[in-house]
Amino acid sequence: MTPPAAGGASDQPARLGAAERARLSARLLAAVRPEFRVEVLIPAPGDLILGTPPCRVDGCPHRQRHRGLCHAHHQRWKRQGRPDLDRFEAVADPTVVGRRSATGCLVVWCRFGAARRGLCVRHHERWERAGKPDPASWATSVPESPGWGRDRPACRLPFCTLWAHGRQPFCIAHLSRWRRAGRPEVEEFVGSCTTHGEARYDLRLLPGPGLRLEVQFALQCRHDDRRARLIPQVVAPLLRRIAASGVASLLDWPIDRWEREFPQANRSDVNRQLGFLRYARARLEELHRGSGWEAEFPLDVWDLRRLGLRLPGTTEGTARLRFDRIPQLWLRQPAKRWIRSRLGSGVGNAQVAADLLALTRFGRFLATASSQQSTSALSMTELTREVLERYLAELAGSRLSVGRRNADIGALNRFLQAIRQRRWDDRLPADAVLYPEDFSKHEHGGWLPRALAEQVMAQVEDPANLDRWPDPAGRLVTMLLIGCGLRVGDATRLPFDCVVRAADGAPYLRYVNHKLEREALVPIDDGLERQLQEQQRRVLARWPGRCAGPVSPTSGQPRRPQAPERHRLPPAAAPLAGQL
Repeated sequence: MTPPAAGGASDQPARLGAAERARLSARLLAAVRPEFRVEVLIPAPGDLILGTPPCRVDGCPHRQRHRGLCHAHHQRWKRQGRPDLDRFEAVADPTVVGRRSATGCLVVWCRFGAARRGLCVRHHERWERAGKPDPASWATSVPESPGWGRDRPACRLPFCTLWAHGRQPFCIAHLSRWRRAGRPEVEEFVGSCTTHGEARYDLRLLPGPGLRLEVQFALQCRHDDRRARLIPQVVAPLLRRIAASGVASLLDWPIDRWEREFPQANRSDVNRQLGFLRYARARLEELHRGSGWEAEFPLDVWDLRRLGLRLPGTTEGTARLRFDRIPQLWLRQPAKRWIRSRLGSGVGNAQVAADLLALTRFGRFLATASSQQSTSALSMTELTREVLERYLAELAGSRLSVGRRNADIGALNRFLQAIRQRRWDDRLPADAVLYPEDFSKHEHGGWLPRALAEQVMAQVEDPANLDRWPDPAGRLVTMLLIGCGLRVGDATRLPFDCVVRAADGAPYLRYVNHKLEREALVPIDDGLERQLQEQQRRVLARWPGRCAGPVSPTSGQPRRPQAPERHRLPPAAAPLAGQL
């Protein structure tokens, strides 16, 4: 058997080649929908993922920034001495700068914009010829001209009621604003003005179409996942950092290189920018490399969601397995093979993560021992019994609990056995073995009793003590733990219709054993069935029309077992097996 290579594939590639970039661009063009393939993305009203709620002031077109107010109304609120928000909201003027008609000429029947002294250009010339009297008084005395402004087009901005200036598309005030903006296309400027103050993602900050397409894809994925909210105030500074980096793709730099571009301070804004950057790179990696074991195994950080081993939105187990924390490359490759075999045999994600943590601790010990020039292992050949004994002594002096130390020893022992049995590396010495006496002995003479004392159970089961629960759901959970032997997590995640009946009418509680990942049935008495029915009525009264768990209405639907089995039921309940 050929031993594994000394090096390991990194999960963060170097700068993409031309062929890889072209392939990624083609996939991005096929994946990004038209509504996201824009330079300025404005989320739809009511979008709770990419958008923000409207300002509390009724009629204000801007979005919330501070205390439920837009930036403009928040500044007004502070200038007024920070009054009660409810009173301020009731009397505040909804019109804000940038969304109102420009100031018109003082001559009431003239709809040209004010240019000088409150007068339009033409009336200002007449005012000067009249000897420059008081502008306001003079404006009231100007007679209306019948042909004044006849057939003049209005300013192109829909909220402006003034006439356009000369042959320009805007009134004189908005014409100045258009010139200060760099004279963009008229439609582009109109769109920018009509959406001023709304949540927007301006991808024009990025230098090239390739980077824009990658960020558009990340925004689309974030919107479709419906899991975490994103706001433009987080994305805008991130886009500036990306533009300043000079990369052509987010995948050109490894994530640790990106992290060095951010301040080291533990600030929420920086953390949120890094979080979205990691999310964007993960989605791009998935699109670029594909999914499945062929794409995931070479990586040093496995995402179990890409392997279908962790359902999106669940909190059970772990989402990522990090092999990059094992310092030795010669140890990392067999660790990957062992973890893959554990996952393939149906071991739960949480247990696999604990096994990987045990190997990570062992690898860190080897690295520390090597740096101290003591008993060390620089390759699989040097992983002898002497090294293992040194590691056992190191574990015994650590702060880990006895149970945690024994779990680490057991995981390392299974790992070494797998290498030897499956011939992953024939260089492993024959004496690299752990024995039963290597496990730590428990203090106080062994395991503590797991059962509650009889007098304690008598107090728990006392009806007077059970009635002290402030919430009937808590009392019901206690009865389920006592009468059915359920775990707390299983009891609080029961489905709404959790009671089934056998052919003879006997009630059974149907639940999901999340530790064993399978459904189970347990018989219950009539009293517990009545309590479950009462809880169902309470849930329906509080959340009409919602089919939630009878105990915890906010709990998610339990994860269904991947391979449901026909349960062993009593003969009378056997016909129900096909309905489970």
